[in-house]
Amino acid sequence: MTTPTKKILISQPEPTSGRSPYYSIAEKHGYSLEFRQLIKVVTVEPSEFRRQRVDILSHTAVILSSKSAIDNFFTLAKELRLTIPESMKYFCPSESIALYLQKYIVYRKRKVFFGDNGQLADLVATIAKHPKETYFLPVSENAENTLFDMLTEKKITFNHAVMYRTVTRGLDEEPMAFDHDIILFFSPYGIKALKELCPNFEQGDKVIGAFSDSAAEAVEQAGLRLDFAAPVPGVPSMPAALDLYLSQHAE
Repeated sequence: MTTPTKKILISQPEPTSGRSPYYSIAEKHGYSLEFRQLIKVVTVEPSEFRRQRVDILSHTAVILSSKSAIDNFFTLAKELRLTIPESMKYFCPSESIALYLQKYIVYRKRKVFFGDNGQLADLVATIAKHPKETYFLPVSENAENTLFDMLTEKKITFNHAVMYRTVTRGLDEEPMAFDHDIILFFSPYGIKALKELCPNFEQGDKVIGAFSDSAAEAVEQAGLRLDFAAPVPGVPSMPAALDLYLSQHAE
């Protein structure tokens, strides 16, 4: 087999396990891989949080929508020198996210609740079964208000505050060439990072794939050509979409 000359950039961290379906797909089609995370999530400064005038300890429950939300909630609480009471309840979209709480708390089912399918509607239905709680919702900067609207519709008492934000990684490093043949994006922030890291980027023959509707929309809003996307019917994942695209465009 000849040495791969074409390159795929996957804008995510390289798997620590060394396992990923991308490796076999790249070998199958004669490509090399580069994993590079273009973005990172950072906790806001305590002073910025305080300016929002939200008292976390006045709430009886916290809605944690992701593992990132969990990390930043407890990181900032520590920086604020807050002691989260044992009585605090936690609501998460799925069991896998709820189990991640074990990194920070003694996990007890009577104070940790989660939806069955990971969907926001299911999470809100779970929350609605506990209408007497006062909920705190840590969010990212520029968070979509879909969950806000759903909670309001169910007459759930809640407050929210920005506790973290997504920023471009490596702006202080050497500029990236983005000389890859295929670039895969997984969020709108990845597109924003591309523009910041390579302001003069020209797509030309480069193939762009996007995972999620929001990432696909961001590609097109940036004036770039979207060559394939996932999930779509019959193609539930980005590896599946990449494999299909390469199979259909084999030289």
